[in-house]
Amino acid sequence: MTRIVLATHNQGKVRELRRILGGLDIAGLDEFPGAPDVPETELTFEGNALLKARAISAFTGLPAVADDSGLCVDALNGMPGVLSARWSGRFGAGDRDAANLRLVLDQIADVADGRRGGSFVCAAALVVPGGVEHCVEGRVHGTIIREPRGTGGFGYDPVFVPDGETRTTAEMTAEEKDAISHRGRAFRALAGIVPDALSAAGLA
Repeated sequence: MTRIVLATHNQGKVRELRRILGGLDIAGLDEFPGAPDVPETELTFEGNALLKARAISAFTGLPAVADDSGLCVDALNGMPGVLSARWSGRFGAGDRDAANLRLVLDQIADVADGRRGGSFVCAAALVVPGGVEHCVEGRVHGTIIREPRGTGGFGYDPVFVPDGETRTTAEMTAEEKDAISHRGRAFRALAGIVPDALSAAGLA
């Protein structure tokens, strides 16, 4: 079975991808000492995902999967978007997730409840040695609540309630979140592409 490298040191993401892409041999960057830390310098989720997947595939010589994701808040004209992980800048030097979340809540504190919509967006890219590239997007719409709830997930999960739900994504089990999440949708779409992409590259 061909090994596929997920371009992250985050073991939570590795476990998540293994759940979603069951049956595939998924490795994280911890198994590849010296792998580059690729800055997310592009202006779109797709651009950042492809940037990382290309770099890791070139370094390892293996098919690589990378994603870029974030929260797009309607009242902030789609921000923080690709800046979601570093929205608080130098003011988030401690608990970056908490600082990012608090800054977003502060920025929309005066926005009425009926106008606090937003989306979690994820672009997932596959790059196979030889030049085969694919990128897909997953998106889930919801509402940004005023105070965090729940201890699961990470990032902005404690303030995001998906449409049709009363719970935040931080109040869901991992399996429940995978079923509806932006990352789950993106990676399930990518899973349908992986076999043909590997076959086309002679790696199946």
